Amino acid sequence: MFESAELGHTVDKESWKREVPPLREALLDAQYDLLQKAEFPVIILVSGVDGAGKGETVNVLNEWMDPRHIETHAVSDPTDEERERPAMWRYWRLLPPKGKIGIFFRSWYSTPISLALHKDAGNSELDQQLARINRFEKMLTDEGALILKFWLHLSKESQRRRLKTLEKDPATRWRVTERDWKNFKIYDRFRRTAEHALRRTDTTEAPWIIVEGADARYRYLAVGQAILQAVRSRLDSPRTCSASITVPPVTAGMDSLSVLNRLDLSLKLAKKEYEKELEKYQGTLNLLTRHKNFGRMSAVVVFEGFDAAGKGGAIRRITGALDARYYRVIPTAAPTEEERAQPYLWRFWRHIPRRGHLAIFDRSWYGRVLVERVEGLCSPADWTRAYGEINDFEEQMMRNRTLVLKFWLQIGKDEQLRRFREREQVSFKRFKITPEDWRNREKWDDYERAVCDMIDRTSTEQAPWTLVESDDKQFARIKVLKAICEKLEATL
Repeated sequence: MFESAELGHTVDKESWKREVPPLREALLDAQYDLLQKAEFPVIILVSGVDGAGKGETVNVLNEWMDPRHIETHAVSDPTDEERERPAMWRYWRLLPPKGKIGIFFRSWYSTPISLALHKDAGNSELDQQLARINRFEKMLTDEGALILKFWLHLSKESQRRRLKTLEKDPATRWRVTERDWKNFKIYDRFRRTAEHALRRTDTTEAPWIIVEGADARYRYLAVGQAILQAVRSRLDSPRTCSASITVPPVTAGMDSLSVLNRLDLSLKLAKKEYEKELEKYQGTLNLLTRHKNFGRMSAVVVFEGFDAAGKGGAIRRITGALDARYYRVIPTAAPTEEERAQPYLWRFWRHIPRRGHLAIFDRSWYGRVLVERVEGLCSPADWTRAYGEINDFEEQMMRNRTLVLKFWLQIGKDEQLRRFREREQVSFKRFKITPEDWRNREKWDDYERAVCDMIDRTSTEQAPWTLVESDDKQFARIKVLKAICEKLEATL
């Protein structure tokens, strides 16, 4: 794979002087067109062999374009805060918005390759991480991102000469570290590992571009021209709108709506029994979250349900048992302008809690397969692929010792109507009822179909859905608290 990058490509001074000015002008034009249209972000990864000029290349790109609209990230070893979240958390937080360019000097490939080299991680473990990267990049490109991945390569002899040259010059000696020479000693193993990784992640959506790094002028021109061609091509020939793609409807793997029809909404809990159970489970929950082992994990609690199903009341009974310093409630509404400029899951990734903390979502990432699906706010292609993206998102949390608890609160149509009317009549509840609630009620059957599809596609072994009969608020609240306590006890 690297053979073409070891052919000794060079660019003479005359060619350099002739080609650089028009290239810089064209890059700036493309960058400003990208900024003005703000239709997609550009993500540039600069990886490669030590001494191949990765840092210098990043600096040149910032010099040739307007650095005010470039977000450059030199990703180092993860901090303690970053280690407490899934590995991809820190990269999600650094993604550029639509219209901007994000350059990653070191990227999500650095850690998997390094672990495979220095910690004797087998190919199977490396392949699992690379498969997750492929899914991550596929999701970004499906959301519209343009990903350009550059691997700056040097032959073993070229790397040795490059490191020696840098060491001899007092002005560049600091660039060569003891770690660089250690890596040089395992060059052959590094090359095999890197080539394996690149082959596994060289996809149609995000292919690798191999660039010979020995000659700086050739390297800068090759990278600059590749960026210009890709950005200009996307700007001048926009992708086919996903809304025009016809996707067969998803059908639940069950008999019609039986998963909801089987719920007994007549279940009730007497007030005295409710008060007794509430005190019991709130006390248990408080003790569990103060357990020493809870400091080594975190929890995400997701609430979905029809309007007026009692999500807010259930959440208040949970938070009433917790130390306010260690939880956060995230109410999910329509996305802001900032959130619309990012991939769909971005606004949820940034709220993943650190160890010893809980995040409670009042509505969540499931909006894509519920309200966005039913209201036609995204294309069938978008909500169809969202099932797999959501399962992958939750799997990454679980792998990082983040417990994922998901509750669907089911309410009957007659009970919802009663609560709607009550809200209209009680002055301090009027804020809870909106014209949108009445509109959603008209699409009750469509929402039920979407809910059944959601449960069928995303109720996994690690993160199953708990269906809560919610016509009686007291019964629902106790069922939620009991389920959380039982799951925490089993995990701790």
